Amino acid sequence: MAQVTPEKAQDPEYGDGVTSLVEYVKDYRAGGHRIDTVIESVCAGCGGRVFEIGVDDEVGCAERLCVACDDSVLIADSADHWSEAEPAQCECPCGGSEFAIAVGFAPVADGSDDVRWVSIGLRCVRDGMSGVYADWKIDYSPSGHLRDMA
Repeated sequence: MAQVTPEKAQDPEYGDGVTSLVEYVKDYRAGGHRIDTVIESVCAGCGGRVFEIGVDDEVGCAERLCVACDDSVLIADSADHWSEAEPAQCECPCGGSEFAIAVGFAPVADGSDDVRWVSIGLRCVRDGMSGVYADWKIDYSPSGHLRDMA
């Protein structure tokens, strides 16, 4: 599998914990849109918060794999596009491949439940660098349910 680094990150930041990652994803403004919700990925099977992740930024999809229990989950609407994807394994410039994940959702309009854009923010557990590794536009409605699929 190919590897992808956070080329989308204008100014990668280093921080501790998910709070710094959430702020980074909010500031990113995918597609120029304000992100109203950022949700930390947590494994439903074991409660793990560290993942390996593959993304296809062109197709717009991502799959996370819990390092604790090997449970894999397709993020947001990725299942709709996974069959046409050519995912690349995410890797931090330091060589780390395990991440905390925070998924940002930009609304169609203020107060709207529908999602316009999804951003995949990662914080390397080795060196703490945060970056956005993939983002994609959502062009259908209803789409508010995607917030439950981080």
